Amino acid sequence: MRHLLKHAVLAIICAALPTLLLAQVSVTGTVTDAANNPLAGISVKVKNSNLGTSTDASGKFVLTIPSKGATLEFTSVGYKTQSVQVSENNAIVSIKMLEDIGRLDEVVVTGLATSVKRKNLANAVVTVSSKDLTGTAPAQTFDAALNGKVPGALINANSGAPGGGISVKLRGVTSVFGNTQPLFVVDGVFIDNRSTPAGLNTVTGAARGGNASNQDNPSSRVADIKAEDIENVEILKGASAAAIYGSKAAAGVVLITTKRGKTGKTKLTVSQDLGIMKASKLLGQREWTEERALDFGKAAAKAEYIAAKNAGKIYDYEKELYGETGFTRNTNISLVGGNEKTSFFLSGGVKEEDGIIKRTGYGSKSLRVNVDHRITDNIKVGVSTSYLNSTADRGLTNNDNNSVTFGVALSSTPGFTELHATEAGYPDNNYSASNPLQTRDLMTNRESVNRFMSGITLEAILQKSAASTTRFIARGGFDYYTLKTNVHFPNELQFQKTVEGTSVQGFAKNLNYNYILSLVNNYTPSDKFNLTSSLGLTQENGDFDNLLNVANKLVAGQSNIDQSSALSATQLRNKFQDNGFYIQEEATLIDAITLTAGVRFDRSSNNGDYKKLYGYPKAGVSWNLTNMGFWHSSLFDNLKVRAAYGQAGNFPTFGSKYNLISNFNIGGNTGLLLSTIRGNKDIAPERTSELEAGFDLSMFNGRIGLEFSVYEKRITDFLLQRPVAGSSGWSTQFSNAGDLRNRGIEISLNTVPVNNKNLRWTSTVNFWQNRSKVTRMEVDPVELGVFGPTLGTFKIETGKSATQIVGLAGSDISVPLGDAEPKFQMNFLNEVTFLKNFSFRFLLHWKNGGQNINLSQLLTDLGKTSPDYDEPTKEGSIKGKARVARFGAKYADVWVQDAGYLRLREVGLYYRFTKLPTSAIKGLRVGVSANNLFTITNYAGYDPEVSNFGTGFSTNVDVMPYPMSKRLGFHLSVEF
Repeated sequence: MRHLLKHAVLAIICAALPTLLLAQVSVTGTVTDAANNPLAGISVKVKNSNLGTSTDASGKFVLTIPSKGATLEFTSVGYKTQSVQVSENNAIVSIKMLEDIGRLDEVVVTGLATSVKRKNLANAVVTVSSKDLTGTAPAQTFDAALNGKVPGALINANSGAPGGGISVKLRGVTSVFGNTQPLFVVDGVFIDNRSTPAGLNTVTGAARGGNASNQDNPSSRVADIKAEDIENVEILKGASAAAIYGSKAAAGVVLITTKRGKTGKTKLTVSQDLGIMKASKLLGQREWTEERALDFGKAAAKAEYIAAKNAGKIYDYEKELYGETGFTRNTNISLVGGNEKTSFFLSGGVKEEDGIIKRTGYGSKSLRVNVDHRITDNIKVGVSTSYLNSTADRGLTNNDNNSVTFGVALSSTPGFTELHATEAGYPDNNYSASNPLQTRDLMTNRESVNRFMSGITLEAILQKSAASTTRFIARGGFDYYTLKTNVHFPNELQFQKTVEGTSVQGFAKNLNYNYILSLVNNYTPSDKFNLTSSLGLTQENGDFDNLLNVANKLVAGQSNIDQSSALSATQLRNKFQDNGFYIQEEATLIDAITLTAGVRFDRSSNNGDYKKLYGYPKAGVSWNLTNMGFWHSSLFDNLKVRAAYGQAGNFPTFGSKYNLISNFNIGGNTGLLLSTIRGNKDIAPERTSELEAGFDLSMFNGRIGLEFSVYEKRITDFLLQRPVAGSSGWSTQFSNAGDLRNRGIEISLNTVPVNNKNLRWTSTVNFWQNRSKVTRMEVDPVELGVFGPTLGTFKIETGKSATQIVGLAGSDISVPLGDAEPKFQMNFLNEVTFLKNFSFRFLLHWKNGGQNINLSQLLTDLGKTSPDYDEPTKEGSIKGKARVARFGAKYADVWVQDAGYLRLREVGLYYRFTKLPTSAIKGLRVGVSANNLFTITNYAGYDPEVSNFGTGFSTNVDVMPYPMSKRLGFHLSVEF
């Protein structure tokens, strides 16, 4: 019986085999652009299924479909979606993709669980693709790669130190004492972007006499994100787009989506970048003569100069410090593949970069695993996991009051004194408190990070009919990192002889975790009406713990803090929980009119009343005229008008509702000491309200696209520290002190000037401008942010710009001297493809106006080492002496300088090989590139983009930063 059964089964299989073989059809095809050039990476998917693949380097694809036929959809960023019917009788296809200049078919996020095509979007949302981030000239960090590419953004580098450190402001100032940086979300996970100081202030005394904000030159933690793993970045610049993120979105939201797997044949890609980096600009040093040496340091300096000149030992110490050539190496490997059930993206990378200062540099090792799996036809799950280990040696730069950082020490050190080491060691610097060469060679300032981020997305179809689909979407994850700082100044350093060595050991631990639970119903009773309803709950928890140990009087040769006789410790802990829920409705009529309305309610443990819910509404409308039945025009491919309104918030500073207490010790007895800052139990979030309107159009079959937006953003109840009556025992108190306003305009023009078989040229020009104004204050005008009106500072004053710079003008009264906000910004992005496989691409960035407070020049003038110190002025005096004399006469205007520039941010030339001698290699791309190759500016500092005071309100301050670098690179990418 068993024998008969076996033969029967075999007979059934043999009989059914022809039918099974005929149940599927193999479809092949080629995808090209309008000029018949092959397109790689085009997504090819069977409509309403999980079957799909992507084109190879030759633009070819192979896909198996059901024998009954199917509709294939061809999609890619920058091209219009194409559809074609395929079957057994039509199994070879040739598709020509058309340029989507306005990216109208691009899907853009409109809620925590919903999205819409850009052609129906009510807001101006910037999308930065992976090609825009790393396709031309990869930057050192992800945040640096955004610079110059986001209309509406003002981005400054805090310094050029390895490991990054970028300040980002979207559509103007959104806070004075609160958070000014956007919320960063990676695959649904809210990540921490804190800057953790290393405790350098113990040695530099930088905060003494100035703003007590962070001056330790740390990097921002968003720099940990690996740019090569990113698929695209969506930037919600204002509250009208970001309102659904509630109390975290006042400064905007940056949504980062990492690369995912694709069904089809597994692809292995290996890329290698090699390059060098040099200082973008060196200022030079003063030319010395006997007369100048005598004026500099009297008779001893003159004698030292004569001896050095006779011995041929006049040195350029600036070049010795900042003139190194740093080598960069970046290796990345990725594996992409999957089937109709499971797809995956795996990547690993190793980066090593030397700095332009000896013993500085950055290195990282990273690993990412993204997996998507369809459990059933109605349930799918996606997991995103990444690990990063990085080390940054950042040197000792920026502000200090003890003349120990490289630049500050150099500012008063002439090139004729001897600072080089001998057999007896390093000589003391007779003109400063430190020998910068000795400090560079013996000190340590290292930041080490281990970071683990993981997110999960679960999507389940709960109900489905011909007209309605209801989905449950759960997103969440965590961001955990540990950060160790190791700062060591050995006791043989010139400035450490009194304290006998300093060791600062810091350890920080941060855990952020969040979830978003949503129900989404899509109701489509006809092809002329669609309704998307969504509601959900959100929660985010954060726990930051930073311990800093400072040890002095070290045992010689030791760096451990237990090898000291003087030890002090400080600890900062920050815990919070934020809760919210939202509801949103989106309606689309005849694929032409889209209406959106929603509201979110939030509460937070940081608020004065942690139980109180704050509401943040949003509404928007877009009307695509070209989809209306009455519209008949051969000129316009698309014409859409739009308007949107929304509100978002900014939680109060952690601890601002409490009276802060610190401990102290008297005679061995421990006690508590109240801070001079009074808590405010009624402190409330800052609120941002934004109204945005504009239009989008495309013409001449996609050859021209234009996007125009205007906005008004109002910030009410902004946070400020106001003075209180001295009789109360307190000095200041956090309060919701006033209102301010930002108004701006943004214009984006995309064109295809030339498009033929031999040459294709695409061009994008963006223009953006913002103006801020303080409209209400409940307290007297407040000067804050830098070192006071003697040198130039910021002033919050009713009726004036929120970023105005004021200073003394011959008396003790401050007058306006400038504004940190530029007059406008523009960028010019051009890509030319020629001879089919060559691609030339460059990005120019023009920042017109905007002032910096250049205190680096103040220091070199006071130290009599400025390179132009002896040049004559128009009035016949000496420049250096004239500037110092003006400073002595109580004028601060000489240090407030125009920081406008024209910068070639990126340029690259690449060649793609499409015909290769072996079938094992599917694609090969080689190229050369440069970052920051040149900058045209009248600014007297190392770099007009500077922000020594970190990521807060007080940007545009220049105090001897780590100089910015220009980078040259060679790139090789191989696809197997």
